[in-house]
Amino acid sequence: MLLEEYNAADRGAAIALLRPCLDISRWCEELVDGRPYDSVDELAARANSAASPFTAAEVEGALARHPRIGERAAGAHREAALSRAEQAGVDQGDVAVAAALAAGNAAYERRFGRVFLIRAAGRTSSEILEALTERLGHTGAEEDLIVAEQLRQIATLRLKGLFAT
Repeated sequence: MLLEEYNAADRGAAIALLRPCLDISRWCEELVDGRPYDSVDELAARANSAASPFTAAEVEGALARHPRIGERAAGAHREAALSRAEQAGVDQGDVAVAAALAAGNAAYERRFGRVFLIRAAGRTSSEILEALTERLGHTGAEEDLIVAEQLRQIATLRLKGLFAT
């Protein structure tokens, strides 16, 4: 899609377009209400500050749609396709790392009560596992900040991809 089309789209259509990037209504609304944007970089910069800080309920809602690292998102919807592409570096053939990721995901969910979230794009299975292991040692407050930042990074990457020509 072209930025000019997004700038000209009606509000509802523009919000719907952003939801696969980050399904937090307040974030989508702030971006749409900030139109028009002169560049994708300007839109991405706004995306990094929109709806800051996220509420716990917003984070929980956004995480509900994220698959576990190492698991392929099912379905044909745009968000599932984006997730599969982002996790392309996760090697399903490395049985030891896959098992360690599954065990780490389970430990993270027990400890923090939510799915482990990391910007997987451009990272290998080993790098993700290392980050997961490190983050298991964090406090809940530390993780809240990291998860919000990871959501922003993922959303920004998806947003840039949406408007890539």
